[in-house]
Amino acid sequence: MLNRKELKQLISTPKWKKHRILIALVYSAGLRIGEVSRLEQRDIDMERMTIHIRQSKYKKDRVVPLSEYMKKGLQDYYQQVCPIKYVFNGKATGSPLSIRAIQYLFRQALRKTSIQKPANVHTLRHSYATHLLEEGVDILTVRDMLGHEDVNTTLTYLHVAQFERNRAHSPLDSLYDWRS
Repeated sequence: MLNRKELKQLISTPKWKKHRILIALVYSAGLRIGEVSRLEQRDIDMERMTIHIRQSKYKKDRVVPLSEYMKKGLQDYYQQVCPIKYVFNGKATGSPLSIRAIQYLFRQALRKTSIQKPANVHTLRHSYATHLLEEGVDILTVRDMLGHEDVNTTLTYLHVAQFERNRAHSPLDSLYDWRS
């Protein structure tokens, strides 16, 4: 998992806007590498602020929120690059960027950072899930956003999430306003 400082460094490292946007999008929506490869422009609804991930693992669709930062970044990227059909086009017109190309550009970006821990494109998805849990998003919502079939798969992220410990108390104390 990458911490927030490492993610900022990784996202800002690539020379090309396309690569910066791709890395940011994978993290911002918790995408699998195949999902970002096949993501079409029609799947991003800038008005509703959603990303529709179609026929992913288990042949299921899911919808995740679109970050305000991603919306702005994608609008700038679309204006500059004018992609056809897919958000990230491959070499052949109308083809998606390959999984290998995505892995390669990620490795190139990672090499240019000071990050020493091992990481790959899927690490961005792990970081996304862990950060959501740390920010208080409930486990069932995170499961749905990741597209997990079983909540036990999502529960693995609880082991790496770092939570501040709350002072133990009795729920009776918060049930009544006894101080007044």
